[in-house]
Amino acid sequence: MPDTPPPASGPSAPVIVGDDPGSFPHSVLAERHPAIIRQVREAFPYGPEQHHALDALLASCTKGVIEPLPADAHDLDRWAAWGMGEYTGRSWFDVPWLWSESHFYRRLLDAVGYFGPGPWQGIDPFRPFKLAELDSRETDEELAALDDLAGRPADEQAVALLHGSLWGNRADLGFRLSDADAEDRAAVPGLVADHSDTLWTLLRGTGTLCLIADNAGRELIPDLLLIDHLLAHRRVERVVLHVKPHPYFVSDATTADVVDALRRLTNAPGEAAGYGRRLWSATADGRLTVRAHPFSCAPLPYADLPGDLRGELAQAVLTVVKGDLNYRRLVGDRRWSPTTPFAEVTAHFPGPVAALRTLKSEVITGLDADTEAALVAAEGQAWRTSGTHALIQVRP
Repeated sequence: MPDTPPPASGPSAPVIVGDDPGSFPHSVLAERHPAIIRQVREAFPYGPEQHHALDALLASCTKGVIEPLPADAHDLDRWAAWGMGEYTGRSWFDVPWLWSESHFYRRLLDAVGYFGPGPWQGIDPFRPFKLAELDSRETDEELAALDDLAGRPADEQAVALLHGSLWGNRADLGFRLSDADAEDRAAVPGLVADHSDTLWTLLRGTGTLCLIADNAGRELIPDLLLIDHLLAHRRVERVVLHVKPHPYFVSDATTADVVDALRRLTNAPGEAAGYGRRLWSATADGRLTVRAHPFSCAPLPYADLPGDLRGELAQAVLTVVKGDLNYRRLVGDRRWSPTTPFAEVTAHFPGPVAALRTLKSEVITGLDADTEAALVAAEGQAWRTSGTHALIQVRP
């Protein structure tokens, strides 16, 4: 269950919920989710059925309670196993925040008819926002920078592409809905933890790297560029790219988003097209595989990985976990002390794991006491959620 405590031998902390009106989780539930409903409503020419369902969702998630899924829902059994029975009838603000957020997106897809049957089946309600970002001037500029990068030594390219993947996490549509100035403020990177040297020692040219993607568009493209570099320079033999099986958290990447990103690369001028062609070939010969496991959209921490996925990740030389949501799932969405050791809260993970994350929620572990004290002195608690800081943490 989402609020199952960690093993008794490990550290523990309270599960985060959204019931405090002054908290960041409360603002997401009370402000960001209604904003997302409005954005989705305006993005498509939905009919009366979808508008009525969106109105009902808005009323439910702001002032109502969690209702059971329809009896004919295709994933009813799955959500029953994920805590549906325990949380039905309770306020969205009084259950674990991770569960509440995840369930909101599941209900949003229901409201717009994504799961069908009907004409809106399979239509991504976030696709217009994803494509606009993918086709933006900022994406053009970032791809053009690859021309200058091409002449640098391979090690310099590797570091640049790793940091591109890390800071690409600023390109988060859901985050920007509630904080439009976040990306401008994050123009000067600040790492609160940097284990990149350890990361590189794990990539020695053999085995499989698993990369659990976060956002589509301008974050997914840097992830793909990094993957190409690792394959082309034989840092790993194979990469499995884990994406979501259906739209999730506004901009989370699906298989369709991977295809859009690869087409964007192959159709770009200069060096970017070469990256795209190599990645396209890598998918054809099996060196790059896309995986969309149902657990990728589960409202649960990675401590609850199902057996098949746990077995896959155990075989990887390294699993790279991208983004804020995946970090919350990796360490557990709890009110940890920032100095709680990262290695201890990720001891459940079945193999070596690295987190690449821009800070956009309150959860944080693995900081030394001096770093935390300096951040608090300079910014209070704003550094946790502003998107102006990032981290690279590794548990070998």
